[in-house]
Amino acid sequence: MNPKLDQRVTPATPQFVIQLSATRRGARLARLLAERQLDDWGVPSEEAVQVVAELASNAVLHGRVPGRDFRLALRLRPGGTLRIEVTDARGDRVPRLPDAVTEREEGGRGLLIVGAYADRWGVDGGPGPAKTVWAEMSPGRGRA
Repeated sequence: MNPKLDQRVTPATPQFVIQLSATRRGARLARLLAERQLDDWGVPSEEAVQVVAELASNAVLHGRVPGRDFRLALRLRPGGTLRIEVTDARGDRVPRLPDAVTEREEGGRGLLIVGAYADRWGVDGGPGPAKTVWAEMSPGRGRA
C-alpha cells in the first residue's frame, strides 16, 4: 500500500439528512432527531438543537406549501464545524431579521436566536422554488 496515498484519503463528512412533514409535529421531530444525532456524534447540542428548532419552525410557519415536506440536514465538517440546513418549498419567502421586536409581539425572534448562537447563517435559493436556510456553528464557542 502506498503511504502517500493513505495520507490523502479523508473520511466522509458525517451527515444526517431527513425529510419531514411541514407540520408542527414535523418541526418537533426535527428537533428531537437532531438532538439524538448530535449526541451520537458527541457534539454539544443545546444551542445547536435550539437553532434546528427555530429553522424547522420557520419552515413550517413560513415555508409551507400544502403537500410538500421540508428537509433537515446536519453536516459535521472537518475541524468540527456543524452546518445545519433546513430546506422548504417557499423560495419566494426569504427570511430576514425583523426591524424591531416589541415585548408584546409573540413571534419574530427566531432569526435573532439563530444569529446569536450561530457563527454565521444565510439563505441559498433553489433548486426550483425551494430555499435552504443554513447556520454554521464552530466548536468551542462555549456551547453547553
